[in-house]
Amino acid sequence: MNSKTSALAALAALLLLAVRLPAQAKPAPFPHMAPVARYLMPRAAEIALARSAAPPAISSRATVLALTRHGYVTAAPGADGFVCLVERSWDSPFHASKFWSPKIRGANCLNPPAARSVLPFLLLRTQLALARRTQKGILAGLQTAMAAHRLPRLEPNAISYMLAKGSDLTESGGNLAHVMFYVPAIAPGEMGADLPGSPIGLAGQLDPAPIAVFIVATRHWSDGTPATGQ
Repeated sequence: MNSKTSALAALAALLLLAVRLPAQAKPAPFPHMAPVARYLMPRAAEIALARSAAPPAISSRATVLALTRHGYVTAAPGADGFVCLVERSWDSPFHASKFWSPKIRGANCLNPPAARSVLPFLLLRTQLALARRTQKGILAGLQTAMAAHRLPRLEPNAISYMLAKGSDLTESGGNLAHVMFYVPAIAPGEMGADLPGSPIGLAGQLDPAPIAVFIVATRHWSDGTPATGQ
């Protein structure tokens, strides 16, 4: 497996995307949600990890959310329109074996358009997960909210940063420094994604919304150190 394939595989384990992976034959290690306490973090550690998703020039002035037993709350108000948080396993693809894994921690920092039009999907997924809905129940809840126009349309120029060295995107601690671009669902070829020599990869779709998510891996973590061994 080459470095690009390894990186995309690590990324796909967390993102709430319909990634194109073969079905796993063995049973899911986490068939149900674990006790909520296993998904929680000490508040200071969660704030620090969330801020590390983007360079300090961005994240130092961002709003930071932290997970509680009842959903995300504002742990630190911001001033630049960016919102940083640590995503949990239920933001994985619905078919992922790690969907309920309490080990997953994915720091993400969304720019203002993404905070307004992508973040609401993440927050609703979390509310439904904490209400102990199944994967099918969470998907149905999102579909109902979309049909009722309770979720926003994607805004132009929506991107997010996932440059945190301390994120765990897989059960084994796999990670990838990358930036995500959210665009209306289009064919990968229109972006030149996944072609030989192209730095752009199609991660999948923001289920159930018709939003494609493309990624570009970066050479450095948010603290400026080389992102080697990805």
